[in-house]
Amino acid sequence: MKSIKELDRQSSVPLHAQAEEMLRALLAEARYQKGELLPDEVTLAQQLGISRNTLRVAITRLVLEGMLERRAGVGTRVRRGQTSSGLGAWLSFTREMSHKGIQVETFEVSAKKLRAGLEATAALQVPADKPVLRLDRLRGWEGVPCVHFRSFLHPRLGLEPGDDFSGPLYDLVGARTKIRPDHSYQEIAAVAAEPWLAALLRVEAGTPLLMRKHIVYDKSGRPLEFAIDHIRSDRFTLTLMMRSESK
Repeated sequence: MKSIKELDRQSSVPLHAQAEEMLRALLAEARYQKGELLPDEVTLAQQLGISRNTLRVAITRLVLEGMLERRAGVGTRVRRGQTSSGLGAWLSFTREMSHKGIQVETFEVSAKKLRAGLEATAALQVPADKPVLRLDRLRGWEGVPCVHFRSFLHPRLGLEPGDDFSGPLYDLVGARTKIRPDHSYQEIAAVAAEPWLAALLRVEAGTPLLMRKHIVYDKSGRPLEFAIDHIRSDRFTLTLMMRSESK
């Protein structure tokens, strides 16, 4: 692992970004492609000559991208058969529901600039101390709030808290810039509604919700958005079509 000596502390490239590139090179080795676990955090941080916090940012970025998977009590390894799902209808929830004959209502919209947490800054590849725009939208139909969207948007999109976020997000981005979304990485899980979410979605705390995390990228692979959506499972069904491939 000779590349660890190339860490440049004088470079304008953040250490976690340099560490990420070193990890990518490391993960290309046959043993890791075959499923061997990565060294533990302490060992790997020492090998790279960085702090564990810096290492965690780099690893979190690769986990969110879908390159790595972490399992409690097991370790971290290359994700086998990783894919990035197409954006498809998820680019515009309003349009997708309209195709189903459902008129989407917006109950609340709020936008503010703030310092995001580790997960969001790692996904967007921005410094931890750089403010980003957090956009919260509560939407539903038939007078019932059904989905809470929370998006962290990259500063290069040029969006401000005072912008009109009532329509599709990427229509607004497209009208302002030449930036276009190209692909995304998505994770879907079932979670219990925290009290603040339960109040917004008008369900009891602990009610099962569908949670969807995703990172949206442009054509060159630069992140545009990191989002966490919480959806009422009694009001929404996620349908996936899977196709077999010959091997």
